[in-house]
Amino acid sequence: MEWRLSAGTVRGVDEGAGPPVVFVHGTPTFSYEYRHLIAALRGTRRCLAPDHLGFGASDAPQDGFSYAPEAHARVFAEWMAAVRPGPALFVLHDFGGPIALDWLLSHPDQVLGVVVLNSFAWRVDDDPALGRAARLMHGGLGRFLYRYANASLRLLMPSVYGDRRKLTKEVHARYLAVFRARDRRERVLYPLAKSLIDSRAYFESLWARRAALAAAPAVVVWGGKDTAFPPAFAARWAEFFPRAQVVRLPAAGHWPHEEDPAAVLAAMAPLTGR
Repeated sequence: MEWRLSAGTVRGVDEGAGPPVVFVHGTPTFSYEYRHLIAALRGTRRCLAPDHLGFGASDAPQDGFSYAPEAHARVFAEWMAAVRPGPALFVLHDFGGPIALDWLLSHPDQVLGVVVLNSFAWRVDDDPALGRAARLMHGGLGRFLYRYANASLRLLMPSVYGDRRKLTKEVHARYLAVFRARDRRERVLYPLAKSLIDSRAYFESLWARRAALAAAPAVVVWGGKDTAFPPAFAARWAEFFPRAQVVRLPAAGHWPHEEDPAAVLAAMAPLTGR
């Protein structure tokens, strides 16, 4: 499926029928990361999963697009206006959280519920470990590692799985194929790494507006072996969504829906009715 938007053509998944579920991916993946959840839900739900610009099958604009989360958030808002799914359940992972939440916070009446999978919605560089990593990646070394070592996919991705065997050669190859070109790694992936410093004001704005979604039903599913995002993030999501149920999967890593989709689907059941 494709949608022609002002910054480029967004492609992704639109499968099934029924109450809509909108899946929003992070970096360095694309809608493929949700394939297990979509396969399980498309019999009773309309499953929508866009690939952000530069990711998956979507266009990669060459000029005038920053690839910062704020830019992706504007594209997501335009995509939502084009799709018009009506009130929906939203599933957010990694940078999919801050990318989608700007729209959700502005349209709380369109939010039937939220499922959070190892994501964030606040400034993270004040965390000592994350701050050090963010500052390291922000400079020339980070740019070099992203461009020449494909750091996001080759170094970081395998390290944040709870069980690295779950990142099979076949699955890893699907993600690697999108970013064979060095220029694309630098233009698309590196800005999100830099944004942990550069987009602090945007992240702070999401946190400051969280009261708009205080009444939203939410489930936070947290992979406990995620070495990128600390376990304390799960508790902070409970501040963002006071009605949230927090489900911890101690053996899973940063992609719990890749490692243990059955457990994630079970945790989502109060919101999906499955």
